Amino acid sequence: MSDLWQRLAQKKVLDASLRLEIEETLGTRGEKALAALDSGKIKKYLDFFVVEGRTAEYVVEADFCTCGDFLYRGRTCWHLLAVRIAQETGTFRLIDTWYQDRWKK
Repeated sequence: MSDLWQRLAQKKVLDASLRLEIEETLGTRGEKALAALDSGKIKKYLDFFVVEGRTAEYVVEADFCTCGDFLYRGRTCWHLLAVRIAQETGTFRLIDTWYQDRWKK
């Protein structure tokens, strides 16, 4: 799988062959990550990446995600994969504010 990430880092574009490889290698998690990218659900705030899920937003930082799949099962979730792909391809919405400031009142 490291070859996949290396090719993505070199190309900086999600072409058809890379999309297919992501789906084949990562399965359902890869498909969900690609769908999130395609629908613009990856946001880069000044402090965190945030992925819009079906029922909530999940904060992703480095190799950590706030979703239940990551927290309770200890596995790489599709949110982490989506952010990694987004970082390599620049496919995210830049939000020029701090995510944590959204919760201050």
